[in-house]
Amino acid sequence: MLLQELDHYLRSHLAIDELQAVDKSLNGIQVGRRTQDVRRVACAVDACAETFDRAAEWGADVLVVHHGLYWGRVLPLTGEHYERIRKLMDADIALYAVHLPLDMHPEFGNNAEMAKALHLKETKPFGKYHGYEIGVSGRLEPAVRREEVVDSLFADLGNPLAVLPFGPEMVSSVGIVSGGAVFEVEQAIEQGLDLYITGDASHTVYHRCMEAGINVVFGGHYATEVWGPRALGERVAKDLGLETSFIDVPTGL
Repeated sequence: MLLQELDHYLRSHLAIDELQAVDKSLNGIQVGRRTQDVRRVACAVDACAETFDRAAEWGADVLVVHHGLYWGRVLPLTGEHYERIRKLMDADIALYAVHLPLDMHPEFGNNAEMAKALHLKETKPFGKYHGYEIGVSGRLEPAVRREEVVDSLFADLGNPLAVLPFGPEMVSSVGIVSGGAVFEVEQAIEQGLDLYITGDASHTVYHRCMEAGINVVFGGHYATEVWGPRALGERVAKDLGLETSFIDVPTGL
């Protein structure tokens, strides 16, 4: 398959063009390659030197990441940025970024995959960001102990950054927005949810959550965003017959 064909496939499944106006990430092909034929696709969370080195060791033709290299501003090809690009070009690896479109995908997005892991029922879009609902909410039937919910998602990914146990011990309703969505907890409070799950932690919302009586799990940015890249790789392998691999480079944050 050609790189342009892979790009077309991803754009046909992910809202890359639709979210262009609200997503600071340069979604799509960020770095091309000399050889256009694609047979091996690696997926990862972050575009960084360690990920690039491991993608090269595996023999990737394309590396698809959730966090790319470009976030709304031009970067001169100097210093560490030059070295990152050089690694990709020396190994002839194309870099493809999918940020918000992978968060919000209803089948293999970060939030949808966490909802599946929890066996949430009556799932629906949740967590508005610039007019787009990028998360998922749903119900646990029967209700589940708060600690069991945490273990279901993070037992194999390391301990969450923090748990605010301010809501009911038995959890029935859950809202999830992966990554840096601390203040979207307000939407969970407005909807009367028992538990809100996100990645980053912030002192700022501590007392608000306590006074509102809601449980909050700050699972870690990385730990809440491995789900989409892993699932996307599996989907690409299934649909396109390409060899895929997930490159795990956890940060603990």
